[in-house]
Order: sequence, then structure tokens, then C-alpha cells
Amino acid sequence: MTTADAERTAELLPFTPLARTVAGVLAAKAAGRVTAPERLHMPLPGAGVLLAMPASDGEMAVTKLVTLHPGNADKGLPLLHGEVVAMCARTGRRLGMLDGPEATARRTAAATLLAATRLAPHPGGELLVLGAGVQAMAHALAFAEGLGVERVHVCSLRLSRAEAMADRLSELGIPATAVASAEEAAARASLIVAATTSPTPVVPENVREDAFIAAVGSFHADRAEVPAALVRRCRLFVDDLDAARTEAGDLILAGADWKDVTPLEAVTERLELTGPVFYKSVGHASLDLAAARLAFGHLL
Repeated sequence: MTTADAERTAELLPFTPLARTVAGVLAAKAAGRVTAPERLHMPLPGAGVLLAMPASDGEMAVTKLVTLHPGNADKGLPLLHGEVVAMCARTGRRLGMLDGPEATARRTAAATLLAATRLAPHPGGELLVLGAGVQAMAHALAFAEGLGVERVHVCSLRLSRAEAMADRLSELGIPATAVASAEEAAARASLIVAATTSPTPVVPENVREDAFIAAVGSFHADRAEVPAALVRRCRLFVDDLDAARTEAGDLILAGADWKDVTPLEAVTERLELTGPVFYKSVGHASLDLAAARLAFGHLL
């Protein structure tokens, strides 16, 4: 896919309308009107993986086909490649295609925005983003658009990448600062998003009691961006409960009791919670369906 394809995807998927569409698709999923089989993983060389993710609500069907190669960053290549194809469920007629990496970043950020809107004890204030890649930028943009965050703190393993992302946000009119260490920013931020490929925790254990924490960077049972001790202190929510049971390492490694974990689709209005609150996203095809719904639903 080209840069032009990604730019067109961005135009079709503004964050706030996409968050509303995600809410609608999740409501349909809760009502049993969305079918999305378990994500197919096929190993590729160099620790890569091919992911196939179909979903349908009976009117539209989508399939996302993407590859993920963790080593691509060292080669100057994107982590993700691929596309989302949308079809009329009744006839199979192709409705359109979205850039896979851009659609993934935007639908994930829109779902996190929805979660923060409904779950965050203090949805305003400052945001700490851990990571400086596509997902990190998408979440910063989504939170600025949907919540009007006061300032974005960007922390990355490579300070130069954090500085580049902070500069880009500042150019867009969003107050942003690169930080070398997450601890001080975590003490100030009411919103924390981890969007990294780190196999070990990157979120500081000490956060505000009214913090909303989202981890979106990993979908592996043996990886966690949030320390187990912090997970055990939090109210727990996930994008999809079945997928989380096998892929949400943050919860699995913390020994979370699944009876205490709530899927986002079960939260239909804003909850007044005492924090901290933890939302874990492993990615689900229903979110890709929401992206395609917003982009191409008028063509059905």
C-alpha cells in the first residue's frame, strides 16, 4: 500500500466518528449479530507473523490480512503491512479497501478513546504515551481530538523518536513534550497508553489513583507492557474477552481472575469508577468491521 492509500484511510476514519461506530458494532456484537472467528496466526521468517482476521454483521463482511515483523524497525521498514477488504455480505461485491496499518492504528485508538470516555476516572488532564510509532501517534491524536488532553508526554526507548513525535504533535497544535523517563510523567498523567513492542513492562508501577491505563502494543501470552503488581490494583477491561484469555499477556502473567475482567461491549454508558483502571486491547476483527462500516457503509 502507498502513502496515498494511508492518507485516504485517515480521511475516511476520523477518530471521534470511528469511536461512535466502534460503539455501535460492539453493541451489535453483544447482541450476537457480529461473527468473528479466532484470529489466524501463521509464523513467518524472522519472528514475523501473518494474521488473517475476518468478521461480518450479516450486511458487511471484512477480512484483514496483515503481516507483522518486529525486526522491521531496524531495517527502516514499517512493522505492519497489509490491507482490510470490505464486501457486501449478501453478494460478495467488493465495497472498498483500507490500508491495513493505518486502519489498525485508527480503529485501535478509536476503541481506546471509547474506553477512556466510558471508564477513565479523570478523562481530561495530561496523557503519557509510551512508544513513538504509528499506534502511539494514533492514540495521541485520538485523545487530543476526543478528550482535549492538556499535554502529551512521549516516552520511547529512543529519545530521538520521542522528540520527533512530540515535534510533530506540536506542529499540529497539540502541546507535547518528549521525556527520557516515564516515572515523573506517570505521576502527573491521568491517562497512560502503552503502545510498544517491549516484551517486559514499560508502564511505571506507581501511577495516580485516578489513572486510566491502556496497553495496546502486544497480543502475546508471554508479554506484558504493564507490571503485574499494577494490574492487580486495577479494575480490568478488555476489547474482547475470548481473545484476551489467550493473548492478553498483561492479564495472564498477572494471574487475573477472568470473572473480574469486563469486555468493553458490556459497558454501554459512562461509569464512575475509582481507579486505577486498566484497559487491555489485543485487537479484534470486530474493530476492523467498524472501520469498514464507517468508510464504506454508505455503499451497501
